[in-house]
Amino acid sequence: MHRSIRTTVRTLAVAGLVFGLAACSEAADKAVDQVDKAVTDTYEVTYEVTGKNVDSIDYHAGGGTAMEPKIETVQKPTLPWKKTVTLKGIMPPAVMPVAVDVKGAEVTCSITYKGEVIKESKGAGLAAAGGCVAVSPVVE
Repeated sequence: MHRSIRTTVRTLAVAGLVFGLAACSEAADKAVDQVDKAVTDTYEVTYEVTGKNVDSIDYHAGGGTAMEPKIETVQKPTLPWKKTVTLKGIMPPAVMPVAVDVKGAEVTCSITYKGEVIKESKGAGLAAAGGCVAVSPVVE
């Protein structure tokens, strides 16, 4: 009788380990899937810049990598300026108006995702040079 109890306990222990490992494996697989999705998904944002005395606008346009995004530049932009781009994964959306004559610069920039402004910045003079940088909406 003791032998059948030990066999039953061993069987239950092995079954518990198998189910436990399967649950851990499933959680790990889900985590890997989420990371893969965050790195490979794409999303669209719209950059907008308004104001005066802006000499150029730098922005993340979707090329490069998340850690080293390709920055494109528009020289002597006509304001208001608007651009929709497709970014990938965890790449942060960013738009940076540049004013050489900061005394006369007045700038508002914004980043819109799915119709909602996710970042906005306003400034005059030196404060206008900050630009807008947001967290990728894929990782939020």
